[in-house]
Amino acid sequence: MTFTWTPHRFSGGVLALDVANTIILRMDPQQRRDRFDDPDKLEAFVPAVRELCAERDLAVQVATLHAQNGTRFRQLREAIDAYFRKRTLAQDTKDDLASLLEAIADNLRHGGGPAALETATALSALRLIGEPGPERMKICANCGWLFLDRSKNRSRMWCDMAVCGNRVKASRHYHRKREETDP
Repeated sequence: MTFTWTPHRFSGGVLALDVANTIILRMDPQQRRDRFDDPDKLEAFVPAVRELCAERDLAVQVATLHAQNGTRFRQLREAIDAYFRKRTLAQDTKDDLASLLEAIADNLRHGGGPAALETATALSALRLIGEPGPERMKICANCGWLFLDRSKNRSRMWCDMAVCGNRVKASRHYHRKREETDP
């Protein structure tokens, strides 16, 4: 199966969450997949960020990911996910916030400058930490991705209605029809 970076894969609403969401089925060890394990997908992520990321001011600057910063970048991704996932679930985030700030500082110190993906991701995470309204951050009810709910009434349940929302609704319909036909 071929893979491409599509708008669905950038449904987090900010670069930091889009990067955190590059691990598919994060909570399922048997099916978990890291899209950045494939160097071609990681390389293709940079132009996709410029085209599809919601944070246009940061995305247009992104030109590269420095290969020597791969480990630091992955640590930043994991720190972003750990902190914001716990924050969304209203769990204690003190240690996770410290880890995230250390990862941000490390990527800013050793990153490839303002045009580097790791720099833009670190800046995006900093913005998100200070953004008012943590109740707008949610976890997709279908795939577990983190996303910002920017709907007026804060009722969004899925990272992407066209993908996850459709899957959940189709599953509900299937089970409802099956119950109707079972004796």
